[in-house]
Amino acid sequence: MTADMQKIEQDIDVIVSNWLREEKLREDDVFVIGCSTSEITGKAIGSAGSEEVADTIYKAVSKLVDRKDLRLAFQCCEHLNRALVVERDTMLDLELTEVTAVPVPNAGGSMAACAFSKMEDPVLVESIKADAGLDIGETMIGMHLKHVAVPLRFGQDTVGDARASFAVTRPKLIGGARAQYPSKES
Repeated sequence: MTADMQKIEQDIDVIVSNWLREEKLREDDVFVIGCSTSEITGKAIGSAGSEEVADTIYKAVSKLVDRKDLRLAFQCCEHLNRALVVERDTMLDLELTEVTAVPVPNAGGSMAACAFSKMEDPVLVESIKADAGLDIGETMIGMHLKHVAVPLRFGQDTVGDARASFAVTRPKLIGGARAQYPSKES
């Protein structure tokens, strides 16, 4: 493993550890991942996808499923209209709209292609409303998050050369001046 790959692996492992420590994720939450492997390696988004980087990211975020029993959704690139790779049972349970395509590195992105090849029964869905997410390389996962998205700040905010941002969601606050809210969000 090259020094660059070791750093990428260390970066993503720290981020996954931060997510696990934060206690913001609950069983069956949908966790969306948008990832530019090109950006991670210091190249322009969409220009130099890396299957090796994608595999490293996939292995790391799979720990979230193992520890928190989450539903993962991997966002494709713009060439597949930012569709998402999910397990078929997620699509069925959440009544998502399936679309027909198979992500490949040049149309879908290396991360989505990797996820599609590693999941048990992957399908592509048009959209999702996730409970939390990880965006590596500014891939614009916001369209797939529930309202209201709340940014998180971790000490580790890069993976390789790409910026990473994090968000959880919370229910909308409704009411007004007379409304009362719980003192601690659950």
